[in-house]
Amino acid sequence: MLFSLIIPVYNRPDEIDELLESLTKSDYNEIYEIVIVEDGSTMRCQDIAQKYGDRLDISYYYKANSGPGDSRNYGMKKARGDYFIIFDSDCIIPNQYLTEVEKALKQKYVDCFGGPDKALDSFSDIQKAINFAMTSFLTTGGIRGGSEKIDKFQPRSFNMGLSKKAFEASQGFGNIHPGEDPDLSIRLWNLGFETRLFSKAFVYHKRRIDWDKFTVQVNKFGKARPILNSWYPQYNKLTFFFPTVFIIGFFFSIFLLIFNQDLLLKLYLIYFVVLFLLSTYQNKSFKIGYLSLIAVWKQFYGYGFGFLKSYVKVIILKQKPEEAFPELFFKI
Repeated sequence: MLFSLIIPVYNRPDEIDELLESLTKSDYNEIYEIVIVEDGSTMRCQDIAQKYGDRLDISYYYKANSGPGDSRNYGMKKARGDYFIIFDSDCIIPNQYLTEVEKALKQKYVDCFGGPDKALDSFSDIQKAINFAMTSFLTTGGIRGGSEKIDKFQPRSFNMGLSKKAFEASQGFGNIHPGEDPDLSIRLWNLGFETRLFSKAFVYHKRRIDWDKFTVQVNKFGKARPILNSWYPQYNKLTFFFPTVFIIGFFFSIFLLIFNQDLLLKLYLIYFVVLFLLSTYQNKSFKIGYLSLIAVWKQFYGYGFGFLKSYVKVIILKQKPEEAFPELFFKI
């Protein structure tokens, strides 16, 4: 089995440098290739790719900007391998990653897998706080931390494997972004393919975002979910409504104070205290524990209101997703 590592990149040569440097330390002894797809960048990483040319088998392609999903498809079409592994450019790959993937595939082959993400000690405090929000089982991010059902896992495209057979049958990613990865997972299920979580195949996801960018990102996640629910209603879950209910409930708890009713607000307080203690313990830092509260609030607030806005437009008012939220669709 030949692995082809597919890495789309947009104006991030420094990230590609770190990612490739991490791959030079891999303990995997078999041949594999790396396919870098420059998605219309003005800051190109071709020189970075050439820098590692004597240590890694790298192919570099430049194309017009059409979004990460189409760039991944482009890379898979160019790749030589029969199994594709997809990374975001802001990932750092542990040395045992490919060995763990090969081991998992030999134990129980699957045509599509996903792995969780973790934070390195070298990451900034805000990056660690965002990582906590996106991976903790106490938040909506538990799936990224590996708590989602293993045999019905929706892989995320920052750390994802896809067989050539599954890619050719599904034609890869669609033009929605974000949301292109669960969309692909569901289409694969409908085609008869299975997906699975490889819990030991984790990456260090650097998350190059500040607070404002994080809020925008999770807001888009929230907008994408009702669109996916409208396409695939059989996979709708009540848990998708949780962030919206959480935020509305919080503001309602503030309103109840007018009537001297503080029980609901106390429950929210207990929840945030538990979050603070858990993050402080996991990260061994009171500061990161505090920053995690900000990250979780922004996660719920951004996703919750994004979901609500999209639900009203797409589900209730029956607007076409491409017209209601053109910012979520790339023109291919």
